[in-house]
Amino acid sequence: MQGLERGAKNQFSTFSNFITTINQKKEGIGNRNSPTQLVIPNIKNVRDLPPICLDVRQKQRISIDTLPQELKAPIPPEPSLPIRTKTVKDFQDDVEKAKSSGDWKAVHDFYSTSFDSFLEINAAFKKDTNSPFNTIEDSGINAKFVNVVYDALLNTPQDVQKSVLKGIINGLLQEWKGPRTKDDLRAYCILLQNPQFSNTSTYVIYAHLLRQIAALTEADHHFLVHWSKKISQRRFKQLVDRLLQFISLRLFPAKPEEFPPMVKCTWWIPSATKVLALFNAANSLISPPIISYTDFYNSTLDHIDLMEEYHNWQCYGNSHSRFSFCQYPFIISIAAKKVIIQRDSEQQMISIARQSLVDKVSRRQKPDMNMLFLNVKVRRTHLVSDSLDELARKRADLKKKLKVTFVGEAGLDMGGLTKEWFLLLIRQIFHPDYGMFTYHKDSFSSFKCDNYSEFRLVGALMGLAVYNSITLDIRFPPCCYKKLLSPPIVPCDHNTLVGICDVTLDDLFQIMPELAHGLSELLSYEGNVEEDFYSTFQVFQEEFGVIKSYNLKPNGDKIPVTNQNRREYIQLYVDFLLNKSIYKQFAAFYYGFHSVCASYALLLLRPEEVEILVCGSPELDMSALQRSTQYEGYQKTDLTIRYFWDVVLGFSLDLQKKLLHFATGSDRVPVGGMADLNFKISKSETSTNWLPVAHTCFNQLCLPPYKNRKELKQKLIIGISNAEGFGLE
Repeated sequence: MQGLERGAKNQFSTFSNFITTINQKKEGIGNRNSPTQLVIPNIKNVRDLPPICLDVRQKQRISIDTLPQELKAPIPPEPSLPIRTKTVKDFQDDVEKAKSSGDWKAVHDFYSTSFDSFLEINAAFKKDTNSPFNTIEDSGINAKFVNVVYDALLNTPQDVQKSVLKGIINGLLQEWKGPRTKDDLRAYCILLQNPQFSNTSTYVIYAHLLRQIAALTEADHHFLVHWSKKISQRRFKQLVDRLLQFISLRLFPAKPEEFPPMVKCTWWIPSATKVLALFNAANSLISPPIISYTDFYNSTLDHIDLMEEYHNWQCYGNSHSRFSFCQYPFIISIAAKKVIIQRDSEQQMISIARQSLVDKVSRRQKPDMNMLFLNVKVRRTHLVSDSLDELARKRADLKKKLKVTFVGEAGLDMGGLTKEWFLLLIRQIFHPDYGMFTYHKDSFSSFKCDNYSEFRLVGALMGLAVYNSITLDIRFPPCCYKKLLSPPIVPCDHNTLVGICDVTLDDLFQIMPELAHGLSELLSYEGNVEEDFYSTFQVFQEEFGVIKSYNLKPNGDKIPVTNQNRREYIQLYVDFLLNKSIYKQFAAFYYGFHSVCASYALLLLRPEEVEILVCGSPELDMSALQRSTQYEGYQKTDLTIRYFWDVVLGFSLDLQKKLLHFATGSDRVPVGGMADLNFKISKSETSTNWLPVAHTCFNQLCLPPYKNRKELKQKLIIGISNAEGFGLE
């Protein structure tokens, strides 16, 4: 297939040849009177960031709801539609009669007529043929009828199914002049839901459908995005999975002979990805979203040359001349993004180390291998102050490989000392008594003290953790990671505000649920807000024992909160708490993080993904940990080991998390999964009266040999319940 641009007649001939091929392939599979199904390949469907096709390099993302006037194309007059009166019940009755009698003529006629052209599609499935339905709120599609017709399609004889495909080809081959009508957009929306496109034998037709949709104007995409929001969750997920499967099979076809050569259809994958971006945009418009953002991941991309994709994106940006999956980061899994970030980090490390070496040689000085590393020397008794001094003095070396030395202690840092440094430093900085953070429920939230250098240290620590693939045991609210990516690249203009993002009452609920609940009640209060609450646009905060007042807007102390302006008051209050009141502290934190992690790769990340990179994933799979565990002094078939896993797999989730925290210093899983923990169980020759001991810096658990399952369980629970006491033994 060479594309649709050669003209309708040539294209019809090509498509007709394709249909003939379909007919030949299906010979002998079924007959007119026997319902059959198109075979769907047995492939595992794989699982958001910029809306539609916008360049992710843009600092400001254009809202899908706001279109420039020039993009709002005039609506052409819609041609009159044929009158079709078949209802859902009529169709279902026809199908039941066909199944019992074997005569599928009425059903065949319905399908062949309804899908013969875009006009016929609208005539069959439009709720009211006399209404234009030109709003984004209502597509005008009779969704129930569409679903019933498609659900029955795969159980009809092959000639019925072929008639639908022929009709779709007719519709796609029509020569369009001028902008699309809303009836055309409705037809595209309906055709996308066709379950036949799960079969690779229909991929040529599917590809041309996707190409036409991808080529629509931004104004037309605007309608399709909003109409897609109304699709049920199950069918929305099916549409996304179908597009992901199409991309996967084009990249790695099980039977390459089924598809045209890649050089002749380079537009297949870009078209599918652009259409997938429409569904991603629709998904992001709803709170909560229709499906998880991870459902847009395509794990097949983990097996392509990601760095080539990344470099193409860096060179060409969002240029139409060179497609890159990095233009649509929602489709790239967090595991693949971690690979990009790590390799980008490695290249930066090598580049900086090489420059240091060149500088040394150019000054005729003897090279020292230590110059290739970020060497941090600290005293355990002055951990925070020494770390702060070291990172401040060696700011130019932050992108080098990290090596830690504890003064007065022998030993080379092979990874264990680095992890111990992170563990001890994080515990001290985040301890409530230290005073940097206010602890609310399950997250550290408020940035309290005025020592901005320490906040820069915390930001740099988070950056170093990502840069050196260390998982930290910290609990920041999700809003924090959204602020870290605002903007994702440090602005050149130092007067530009950083760490300021759109915040909502939902963000406040995650940090101060009681206050957020009170504001929510104010929003829904049915009485007279001004008379009953007597509040103004002014807030009060205690800072180091002193009560200070702040106006939320000019002369706020003189503006009463009323029923009419209470929504504005709440938004300004939330913005004050989460943006303005902590601006200086968070700006230091932001610059600390980006001093290490500055990279265009951050543009690929969602806030949730940054959190996973820093803290790991909360989803535990102890069976996966069992499969990847290494043993020292034990065999996996030994009685003690069998007892251990029998006990651990029977633990509650809370106990499993405590065990993981006891053994590794964190109850969360790295991006690569349990296998990336490099977890080891070693044999301790002490008496069974001793408790298990954890070496968290090496992800190692030392177990004495137990001969009794009950005793092992008892000792293990005691050990993990006192994890703080055994964590670094």
